Amino acid sequence: MELVAGCYEQVLFGFAARPAESWTVVPDFTHHAHSASLSAVAVNNRYVVTGSRDETIQIYDMKKKIEHGALLQHNGTITCLEFYGTTHLLSGAEDGLICIWNTKRWECLKSIRAHKGHVTSLSIHPSGKLALSVGTDKTLRTWNLVEGRSAFIKNLKQNAQIIKWSPDGERYVTVITNKVDIYKLDTASITGTITTEKRISSLRFITDSIIAIAGDDEMIRFYSCDSQKCLCEFKAHENRIKDIYSFEREGQHVIVTASSDGYIKIWNLDLNKIKDMPSLLCEVNTKARLTCLAVWLDQASEVKENSDKAATSSQANEDEKASIVKVKKVCWTQKSATTAKRKRKIAPEKQTLEAPLQKKKKKRKSLA
Repeated sequence: MELVAGCYEQVLFGFAARPAESWTVVPDFTHHAHSASLSAVAVNNRYVVTGSRDETIQIYDMKKKIEHGALLQHNGTITCLEFYGTTHLLSGAEDGLICIWNTKRWECLKSIRAHKGHVTSLSIHPSGKLALSVGTDKTLRTWNLVEGRSAFIKNLKQNAQIIKWSPDGERYVTVITNKVDIYKLDTASITGTITTEKRISSLRFITDSIIAIAGDDEMIRFYSCDSQKCLCEFKAHENRIKDIYSFEREGQHVIVTASSDGYIKIWNLDLNKIKDMPSLLCEVNTKARLTCLAVWLDQASEVKENSDKAATSSQANEDEKASIVKVKKVCWTQKSATTAKRKRKIAPEKQTLEAPLQKKKKKRKSLA
């Protein structure tokens, strides 16, 4: 298990997390990933991708611990990245585009003019057939990923910063400043609203009906989507919280948080005692201003991510969905074949991710 986090200082951190009776986090690598601050990170069972204000997406092979290449389709800060299983990656940026990437050859299958302004957030339905996006044009858009076209447009009163599907795909939420609107899929109407005192910067589904919310304060709050009531709140950091990640491991619900105070913390959440504060398993100080966070899980068969339950629960279903996309992919590749060839991938000489500075210092001393 690897904690990966990006920061303003252009560095991608990797920490090996070892679950046991007493969890430990060991620095694994540091990599100067971009020429500007990191803005987004996403993982699947093999790759980590990072987006930046330098307008590029960098790819890292976590199994080989090497740099895999760069994607240069966007013109503008990369604002959001999300994998669908092992087959596809969606990226959004300030240029208003959403790009659909094949993760086998890293080709851009389709480049969609998604919003008139920036794309601020996107989320893929667990089935892989739909995606939602929000942008600075005050719209929420539904995308048919099988046909690569717009399916529905909803006008919002304000710009939304976050959109997220629930793990079962039955509902989705949008975040507008300090307000969370909860929608049902079958009616596409708001069923409830959660309002916080501070601006919300991160939201994560813990279960199909429980969400974790964090923002411009030190608190993490758990809310019920059904009742919109706060189930628990606790002080997690000494500064504002930038990102939350969650996953399930052998029946244990684990939450990982990253803050502007430089700390990454791992928490154990007991859903049977949801009103109690989660217990802190371990923490690490990166001494950097963190911006984004993800957890690379190297044992996909044993670990189930909350955000991708349906996509990874059955390899048979995965293959079936992939074949559906392949059949329908002709309409994507015909329109963007020239673009895909021209702006596909820069494959630099494969570089091994750097070991932590602490290890380098020790090596120098031993040589001396």
